[in-house]
Amino acid sequence: PDRVKRSLVEKGLTPEDWGGDTIFVHVSAKQNTGIDQLLEMILLQAEVMELKANPNKLARGHVVEAKIDSGRGPVATILVSEGTLRAGDPVVCGVHHGKIRAMLNDRGQPIESAGPSVPVEILGLSGVPMAGDEFVAVQDEKGAKQISERRMQKQRSKDLAQTSARPSLESLFERLQQGEMKELTLILKADGHGAGEALSESLTKLSNAEVKVNVVHAATGAISESDVSLAAVSSAIIIGFNVRPTPKVQAMANEENVDMRFYNVIYDAINDVKNALTGLMASRFEERILGSAEVREVFQIPKVGAIAGCQVTDGKLERGKSLRLIRDGVVVYEGKNSSLRRFKDDAKEVQSGYECGIGIENFNDIKVGDRIEFFYMEEFRPEVS
Repeated sequence: PDRVKRSLVEKGLTPEDWGGDTIFVHVSAKQNTGIDQLLEMILLQAEVMELKANPNKLARGHVVEAKIDSGRGPVATILVSEGTLRAGDPVVCGVHHGKIRAMLNDRGQPIESAGPSVPVEILGLSGVPMAGDEFVAVQDEKGAKQISERRMQKQRSKDLAQTSARPSLESLFERLQQGEMKELTLILKADGHGAGEALSESLTKLSNAEVKVNVVHAATGAISESDVSLAAVSSAIIIGFNVRPTPKVQAMANEENVDMRFYNVIYDAINDVKNALTGLMASRFEERILGSAEVREVFQIPKVGAIAGCQVTDGKLERGKSLRLIRDGVVVYEGKNSSLRRFKDDAKEVQSGYECGIGIENFNDIKVGDRIEFFYMEEFRPEVS
């Protein structure tokens, strides 16, 4: 025992009888000694640390271990940390779900309920969870299934992103050096046919002996979900010229790990691709969306101009930030916010769900149904390896 104590002291656990604050109890299951004292010390420590839990709520806890049993299917040993778990409860456990078919205590006897700090073995899950996964009891089985499916989808996207990392302009040169890429695949979306054609032609001309620039799809209009799906399967980079995705499409691109670039000057797009091919990427500025609002009403104020009466649909709006007006997925105007008001008062920021009045600097062509997006630019300097 003293040797064990010395080893634990090296890890920072000093026994009380050596002047420390860690409780040590000599226990032998074989000789049946020290067990009562151990339980006593655990209760004392729980009292000192004021460890409490509410048993009158839906259960929550963690998986200690899990396995597949040949006769019983997935079996998980869980420890309830709060609430009371009952047989028949629908649960979500990591990415899996199920309805508790049976619960067994530490002696393998069936029990009907388990409160806080009680370890139990549960049967009825749809799969084998990971040790350490959190489990939560929910109101109904339908809700448990929906949560489980959503988590599974996220996990799949994460695994896919790790196994086949999509290309980005930053990683392009490195992958060319390693011989991983011989072709740069692009998807172009522009606000007009002429601009899209000019950009497509200019980018295709950047092809050289090492790498071919291939535009797999070029079209006019807003970036859609099908564009993101195409980029995901063809490992392409999306380039948007004067067009924007909706928040739903942006979220899908983030999930699928698809690189999207937005430009309003053709030269900037060509320059970025050219620099990526030669490994000369300069500092890049990445756009951070603060929030967006939908125009519900337009008010004409004398000597001021048009004020958009809006409802904030997501994120938050901040006074004085850059904004863009989007009509049917196409950027109509990009500029500065001149005023932001809630009723008659100036507001520093307006959160999602609230209504506000938005003034746009030097611009009055606002229509009902337009979307106003607030954003700022964050600089990312290239890392020197």
